[in-house]
Formats: sequence, C-alpha cells, structure tokens
Amino acid sequence: MKKVVIISTSLRKNSNSDILAKEFYKGAVDGGNKVEFISLVGKDIKYCKGCLSCQKTGKCVIYDDVTDIREKIGNADVLVFATPIYYYEMSGQMKTLIDRLNPLYNSAYNFKEVYLIATAADDDKNTFDGVLKGMEGFIYCYENTSLKGKILGYGLEDAGDVKDKLDLLKDTYEMGKRV
Repeated sequence: MKKVVIISTSLRKNSNSDILAKEFYKGAVDGGNKVEFISLVGKDIKYCKGCLSCQKTGKCVIYDDVTDIREKIGNADVLVFATPIYYYEMSGQMKTLIDRLNPLYNSAYNFKEVYLIATAADDDKNTFDGVLKGMEGFIYCYENTSLKGKILGYGLEDAGDVKDKLDLLKDTYEMGKRV
C-alpha cells in the first residue's frame, strides 16, 4: 500500500482534468492504496516571495493553505498533479503551488513517483510540451524521483467533454490502479 496524494489544480466546475483525477483516485483506491484527493478550489495560495529562507529553516515564511498541502505532499509516496493547459503550459495555480513546495527541497520528503494528468482544448501534438517541461524541472530537483506516467487529454474544450472519451477514462483508472 502506498500513500497517494492527488492534486487537482483546475478551478473550473466539472473540469476535464478534475474528472480524470477522480478516475485516477478510484483506480488507486481499488488498487489498495491510501489516497487523498486535494482540490485547489477555494484554497488560499499566495505567491512565493523568493526569499529562500526555507532553504535554511525548512519552513516557508508564508502561512496559508499550502502549509498543510506541503506537509501531505512531503509524506506521500506518490504525487499526482492534474491540470488544465493554459497557453500550452500548466495552470498558474499549479505553478504557484509547485513554487511553494521549495521547503521540501532539502527535507526528508517521501515521494519518488510523480504522475501527470493534463487536458487541453487543442489537439496539436505539441500541446503538452510546456507542461511536460515544467514537470521535468520540478522532478529534476528531487533526487530519485521520476515521472512514472502521464495522461494527456487532447481536444477537450468544454467542461465535461472527457466523459465521452471512454478509453481515456479507462486508461486513467487503470494507471491509478497500477500505482
């Protein structure tokens, strides 16, 4: 059994990335894991100040909802990030959260496996290059951590469009189950 933390970063109701994140959740639970689903909807997340005091103290000088989220992420074995694509990159709220995870850099974090779920209206083959590069940058900073899997949903313009993509839903569930 692994501790899995799923972070859904979309703020849109019935978003495609959130629907897929919930499918991953179902699969991970059915696979016998301890799973926590965290939505960023309604969360107070402030920008990183770049003061780097966290590198010395291991703690962030900002106290908001990220304080609790960061602790849960640090104790997880598996991280799953779900994001809509905005301008060919991860959502701003996901990037802000990742920036605020800096105190984990020099800590005894547990996660070794990272999964990415991303959805976009565009169906161009390069649509997800930016978010993949961003995830690579995050993962690169955490030794012995790797991107274990990705779900990329193309051509999902309207909220809920993914419900018609049965293969994508099944693939997401199965990936969660294999965690």
